[in-house]
Amino acid sequence: MIDGNGVYSAIRLDKYDELGAASLQCDIGDYELDRRNRTDRGYIALIDRRTLERECLAHGLDYHHIDRKVFTFSSLGEWQQAKADLGIPSAVLFNAGNCAASDQQLVAEIAELVAAVAPAAVVVLSDNQEINTVLDIIGLGVRGYVPSSVSIDVCIQAISLAIAGGRFIPASSVLNIRELLGVSSSRRTIPSMKFTTRQSAIAEALRCGKANKVIASELNLCESTIKVHIRNIMKKLGATNRTEVACKIGDMVCER
Repeated sequence: MIDGNGVYSAIRLDKYDELGAASLQCDIGDYELDRRNRTDRGYIALIDRRTLERECLAHGLDYHHIDRKVFTFSSLGEWQQAKADLGIPSAVLFNAGNCAASDQQLVAEIAELVAAVAPAAVVVLSDNQEINTVLDIIGLGVRGYVPSSVSIDVCIQAISLAIAGGRFIPASSVLNIRELLGVSSSRRTIPSMKFTTRQSAIAEALRCGKANKVIASELNLCESTIKVHIRNIMKKLGATNRTEVACKIGDMVCER
């Protein structure tokens, strides 16, 4: 602590009363439990040759409560050295930066990464959103292509989707594909045969990756009510989490 004169002073734990000591013990216990839970769920391997960007991104993922431990590596080789101790990750987030997929070295690097970490899901983070670049990267077998322009929360959702078996592609790229194919851009709605009108609206919001708080605000409902609707939607779809709901809803829309 710092007193009024700017002098540091130590806190003596033996001066804590019983309540304070109990609170401290509880906080430490909760932290250890959270750490063990995240480790038990597997880990995320973050590969980025740039030290500052790598450490900042890892901190951002942890700060925004990603549900797995994040370990950082400067290259695939560095991860392979730690593989014996860590095992195969749940997912690998590879930060390609501003490199283009036309760079043959990058293509070879990602292809080698996908093969080396299988069956882990590989997600590529890149500054490049050009449609051909996205398609080339997805064609290498990665489970997600995340533009660096998205928020950290969207990045986390993309990783979760990849782990669940889905594939994340930027919305802007999907629209570009539709334009190239000459597909009508008219809005498609979720089939109503399975859902009530309210559930359809909430399901559409989940497909777009919106948080409960945002959905509640848009529909003028309480968050608790939104949670009830989401549970009912999950039951109807046979889904176990929000990410799986988004995947199945997306499939329903595409098939319509």
